Amino acid sequence: MALPEAEVAKLAEVRDDLRERHLHPAAERPATIGRGIHHTALISSDVERTITFYQDVLGFPLTELFENRDYPGSSHFFFDVGNGNAVAFFDLPGLDLGPYAEVLGGLHHLALSVTPEHWEAARKRLDEAGVAYQVESENSIYLPDPDGVRLELISDPLGEMYGEKIG
Repeated sequence: MALPEAEVAKLAEVRDDLRERHLHPAAERPATIGRGIHHTALISSDVERTITFYQDVLGFPLTELFENRDYPGSSHFFFDVGNGNAVAFFDLPGLDLGPYAEVLGGLHHLALSVTPEHWEAARKRLDEAGVAYQVESENSIYLPDPDGVRLELISDPLGEMYGEKIG
């Protein structure tokens, strides 16, 4: 359901105001204290299915698998998504968490940057695996993971979006 045109215009004004007050020119911004995202942790309903999808279909190698320190019997496992960053998963056996849902404060989607060559190769593997996806702007593939988490494989370099610097 689209917002009325007047509401869209009002939101654009709010965004312009926020940009004016908070978005400082690059030369005036302090250096970040961060080193990057260590890992993002998601929930897996089936460890082997998640490993097969992220490693074999998408191409992100499994780097570790151990018991979750906070929940006995639960696995905590990691995939290398490049540049020293990881996507991690927990399975939480015995808990009925229900299906993935986009909720306020939750994850909308996870965008993973890959080279154009790896983007094309991943697209072929998705086709071969029969995974449905949507291509946007000829550089983004949107697809659900096995548990419904929305993923984006984007061939833009890190720090860019649609050819524009975002950092």
